Amino acid sequence: MSTQANWSYPTAIRFGAGRIRELAQACREAGMARPLLVTDRGLAELPMVAIARQILAEAGLGDALFSGVDPNPNEHNLASGLAAYRDGEHDGVIAMGGGSGLDLGKLVAFMAGQQRPVWDFEDVDDWWSRADPAGIAPIVAVPTTAGTGAEVGRAGVLSNSATSEKKIIFHPQILPSQVICDPQLTLSMPPAITAGTGLDAFAHCLEAYCAPNYHPLSHGIAVEGMRLVKDNLSRVYADGSDIEARGHMMSAALMGATAFQKGLGAIHALSHPLGAIYNIHHGTTNAVVMPAVLNFNRPMIELGIERLAAYLEIDGGFDGFHAYLVALNEQLGIPENLRAMGVVDPDIDALVAAALSDPSAGGNPVTMTAENTWALIEACL
Repeated sequence: MSTQANWSYPTAIRFGAGRIRELAQACREAGMARPLLVTDRGLAELPMVAIARQILAEAGLGDALFSGVDPNPNEHNLASGLAAYRDGEHDGVIAMGGGSGLDLGKLVAFMAGQQRPVWDFEDVDDWWSRADPAGIAPIVAVPTTAGTGAEVGRAGVLSNSATSEKKIIFHPQILPSQVICDPQLTLSMPPAITAGTGLDAFAHCLEAYCAPNYHPLSHGIAVEGMRLVKDNLSRVYADGSDIEARGHMMSAALMGATAFQKGLGAIHALSHPLGAIYNIHHGTTNAVVMPAVLNFNRPMIELGIERLAAYLEIDGGFDGFHAYLVALNEQLGIPENLRAMGVVDPDIDALVAAALSDPSAGGNPVTMTAENTWALIEACL
């Protein structure tokens, strides 16, 4: 694999080991002179953030940091981030981290100049058009995991702490204008996070592939993204220092988020409320429910999965592909079901209602109803 690449799709991406050294240049190209670096609390203590701040300071861009980001960020984190942004008179955001740091950083930039509440911009119909585009600050994204692909996403996920709901906040300009994908930043991910984030990328690609909407560009990207996960996730789980496989997983992650412009489905419709209520890891939750959702959708996707299995060199058609997912979860130490993740005595009625109201539900190949979604949740438990 070539260690260096510059891509312009779906945005400007600097890919390769060591590209974090170009952070100051990326900020300038995005139009920033006083950026605020947003990341989560755990990452803020690691050397990679110290290095990023040093690069910024040496370039005369300051070293401002906001790290008040929870694993499932909420409106209180957003309010604190906005206060830090405005108090520091910043002119752009560097969103650095996994999904939580990337999402909150993007939303701080998005809301920096808005007058309406963030919930007014949920991914419903054309609510995004309510936003003032002139009030959206520039964004540079620096992923440190290989899963969500939020670095190339046009939305941010935010938990509503009052209702225990995860909301998708959407606007086309939430897509960062500059992205640095440096696989060296993922070397410190422990095996469990490597597995959960990697299967998140796979889930994005799988749901995009199965979504019934017409989008052949995303469809093709999803197929190759799954191949990269199949060929590389087990490698990095066994050997976290495998920089080539780490790079391929970073590619798969951003491919998944590019592909799901075609749609998501029941995997995410379930994992969003489960994450909001139980504060469990998003990617790992996706992995846990994935085999049950595959069976749920079988009547509408069997032929497509047979074609996918053939491309991925998995024998046995649909059943072989399902068996592969179950075996991969087991190999990567993924909990067998939701109860094993700590979802005990859930309010299934509430989960069903939340799943059906999630925007991802609309992209599922089989129409989700109260009755069949209840049965699906029972299967995941």
